[in-house]
Amino acid sequence: MMKILRYILCPIVPIYYLVTWFRNKLYDLGIKKSMSYNFPVICVGNLSVGGTGKTPMIEYLIHLLKEDYKVATLSRGYKRKTRGFQLANVKSSAETIGDEPFQFYSKFKEDILVAVDSDRQNGIRNLQKKSPEVILLDDAYQHRKVHAGFNILLTTYANPYFNDVVLPTGNLREPRSGSIRADIIMITKCPTVISESEKNNMVKRIAPKANQHVFFSSVVYSRTLHSLTLTRLLSELKSFTLVTGIANAAPLVNYLKNKNLNFEHLNFNDHYDFNKEDILTLEKKELIITTEKDFMRLKKFDTLKDKLFYLPIKIKINDAFKMDKVVKDFVRR
Repeated sequence: MMKILRYILCPIVPIYYLVTWFRNKLYDLGIKKSMSYNFPVICVGNLSVGGTGKTPMIEYLIHLLKEDYKVATLSRGYKRKTRGFQLANVKSSAETIGDEPFQFYSKFKEDILVAVDSDRQNGIRNLQKKSPEVILLDDAYQHRKVHAGFNILLTTYANPYFNDVVLPTGNLREPRSGSIRADIIMITKCPTVISESEKNNMVKRIAPKANQHVFFSSVVYSRTLHSLTLTRLLSELKSFTLVTGIANAAPLVNYLKNKNLNFEHLNFNDHYDFNKEDILTLEKKELIITTEKDFMRLKKFDTLKDKLFYLPIKIKINDAFKMDKVVKDFVRR
């Protein structure tokens, strides 16, 4: 049904394309103004809607930089129940700052600053009072009011932006030409083994400019599951219920199937707000496995505490040494 609707809306594609292209051109020509900053601002984003791996990429950058710099993250705080600028603290929750920022705060605590604000300029202004040395902008590639000094554009191996078209028929938020703003183009969620010829073909399709770098990354799943108080080995599970509220659960589902694990899958919309009926259903399950992002929204329910576990992930970057050097060189400059 959704595919049929997308085809029906195909005539709108040229209109959407022209509107977003014209908006970008106004910023490119300086007619619409962007705010620049005299300290490192790194933007992580995508051309498509959701599911490219922004959260693990932000966490990768935090690990890379936090030992040498005071790092801050700034997100919109999607589906939070607060407004304006919010700086994460011990009273924060997924409801007050959003699930992904709450994940950053829960994982790194006082090692970094975590803030949310739909107005990125205002967010940066408020963060400056805390004197961060590097600000990581989460999902801000289309927020042209802020001119990030460095842009990391993510696109998935299965659905690269160069094979896509703009909304509503395709998944692109803006035309493919927007990739020219990127300093790094990261192909995410690649197979564990990818041949050099395949990588070369993808780079050829991207046709990077002289100042652009292309890298490939894959998802690495932990062998250990975590709850609020316990850990378990994934390999020891007999059966369980997988609960996901993310943009694309297919890679996780395929990974668990390839492990020959026995599970049922309850799939919800991205950033889903679990209601009382959902929790009553989950209370009847013996063991629940979820993503770390979903865990941030579910862990507040005490009745799930002893049966709710999440599976951590991280990203493995091909030629990580070069990638790290490119990012660190920008920060030093």
